[in-house]
Amino acid sequence: MTIRTLSARDEAALDRPIWSALTSKHRSLALGGDRARRYPSDIAPFAAVADVSPEAVSDLRALAADGPVALQTLTSVDALDGFEVKSRLVLRQMIALGDSPDGPDVSPVLLGESDVPAMLELTALTKPGPFFPRTYQLGRYIGIRDGDRLAAMAGERMHLDGYTEISAVCVHPDDRGKGHAQLLMKSLMQTISERGETPILHVLEGNLGAIALYERLGFVIRTTLHLAIMQRSDMAG
Repeated sequence: MTIRTLSARDEAALDRPIWSALTSKHRSLALGGDRARRYPSDIAPFAAVADVSPEAVSDLRALAADGPVALQTLTSVDALDGFEVKSRLVLRQMIALGDSPDGPDVSPVLLGESDVPAMLELTALTKPGPFFPRTYQLGRYIGIRDGDRLAAMAGERMHLDGYTEISAVCVHPDDRGKGHAQLLMKSLMQTISERGETPILHVLEGNLGAIALYERLGFVIRTTLHLAIMQRSDMAG
């Protein structure tokens, strides 16, 4: 197996994946400016600040008028000025530094706008993470169908220079144990690698089954990140 090493620049970018994405490959989707940026609220709740200066936090408050924002940080942070924390999660950031696994024997279907209702139904049932009406626009989403029903799906979420995040890996409860998640992961990993990029993903620290699957596919845990869902204090119910 060929193991790639990370440069200091890559390490810094991966430590701040949201900011890195919104200032590089997803710059066209970013709302905000030099001090604070976020995805549109019907795409994803993710946001980031250049620093925690009063000016940057003020800019973030303006961007949070559409609803809560989710910030990823290396260490757990208190609520920023003018915000309250709605929830906190601890994530493992995993990265595939070795060779891409062989692609699946069966090709999944490409999902698009017409599949959004089925995608929303599946993600509401399985809760793989935030998924909204325009989330599919972040990258390439693929699925496996069982007749008219979407049995499984996965896709590309954050894109930063040299790296693409795999996300929304979910399988309908009636279709678990059939290898669907592994098939979709292999397909996405192969596509990402063929673009000359490295797959990454973020998984809840307690989701040991998913972590074990990702490790079998060649992912390793790179670091721990803290996710804080924050809402403006003047909008909290």
